[in-house]
Amino acid sequence: MKIDPNHLMILAAIADSGGLSEGARVVGKSQPSLSRTIAMLEARLGSRLFEKGKKPLRPTELCRSLADQGRVIAQAGLAAQQAAELYNSGKAGTARLAGTPIFMDGVISSMIASFQTAHPEVSVHQTYGYLSELTEQLNVGNVDIAICPVRPDRVPEGLSFKPILQGRNVIACAPSHPLARKPALTLADIAPYSWIAPPAGSPLYEDLRNALSSIGITDFRVSFTGGSLASIISVMSGSEALTVLPYSVVFMQQHTRSVTSLPIRIDHPDRELGLLWREDRQARPAVKRFRRYIEDEFSDLALQISEKGRNAVWRA
Repeated sequence: MKIDPNHLMILAAIADSGGLSEGARVVGKSQPSLSRTIAMLEARLGSRLFEKGKKPLRPTELCRSLADQGRVIAQAGLAAQQAAELYNSGKAGTARLAGTPIFMDGVISSMIASFQTAHPEVSVHQTYGYLSELTEQLNVGNVDIAICPVRPDRVPEGLSFKPILQGRNVIACAPSHPLARKPALTLADIAPYSWIAPPAGSPLYEDLRNALSSIGITDFRVSFTGGSLASIISVMSGSEALTVLPYSVVFMQQHTRSVTSLPIRIDHPDRELGLLWREDRQARPAVKRFRRYIEDEFSDLALQISEKGRNAVWRA
């Protein structure tokens, strides 16, 4: 025998409130309507649901059993409503993110952590890649958002691009490096030191060559190539090698005291860090919320970087 789940919830409301009138107010129906529902159920079941002549209403054993199921249904309905509200507000769901390794590890990872602290029901799936790989992943629908440095006039066809941070690079080293303690530096000061080159094929690899060329260094020795941000910092901490990094990465690592920048002006790349996505695909609520969060975080970061950088890093 199939019983309407709404009828089970009505039984739970009556049993819990102690009367038809009280139960009617709970479920938003009239008392006569509930009386008809109870009579119909008793006829179908062939058994009484409330003991005759008892006030307040006293549920029978069968009624108590059915009311238990009604409470389960009511709780499931409430949980479903809350799940839908969380999803539609972007506070639950999935966001798939991909980006260039140095930025993801050095800047974005901490933002993901703070986002998930605020929205623990959102699952963020992160992968790595450079522009060509990220474009392919966006086009086939494997990721929702990509974060990478792009020249605004070279945004891949079919993708929307929103700049979030101006490209600025610095010469970086370990805080224990001899140059980090000098009050003023010249090109002759940095000439004897070897260099850590970012992964071959990455935009930052070309940035290194262009940056050194801009300050007159064309013949330099590379002591380490490739690796993650963690390995680059580890090599710097155990050596006197220098490297070129985005200032945002150095800035975000300042609390670790593992890397610092030297006050030598170098040419900055003609790219901007930004968000890429397919405009022709409807973004899920969690993706929209995550994207807004990243934009807000970078807006604050850009102000902090501009102030500190103007005073201490890329002065002439």
